[in-house]
Amino acid sequence: MIPGTSQSTAQNATQKSTRFRIPRPLTPYVFALYMATIMAFLMCLVITVTEFGVDEHYMENVKNAYRVAMPAAFVCVLIVRPIVARLVAWTVHPH
Repeated sequence: MIPGTSQSTAQNATQKSTRFRIPRPLTPYVFALYMATIMAFLMCLVITVTEFGVDEHYMENVKNAYRVAMPAAFVCVLIVRPIVARLVAWTVHPH
């Protein structure tokens, strides 16, 4: 709650929020989309600078690599996520 506001004011502000929320059953797909988007972009930046260096076509080369990398990363995250979750559960001590 925001200091200086009543609880009912904070609840009204929360209820009036019209932010779009994706249904909970789609969580694995949303996670995969965000993870793939970020990781594919970062990897394209690193690999492109490693292979071609930074020149006037750098961002164009990144964009071209990203067109291939993003869909591939999305599928890979969907496949690998359950395996990683099991590995984490197997190796991390529960409370």
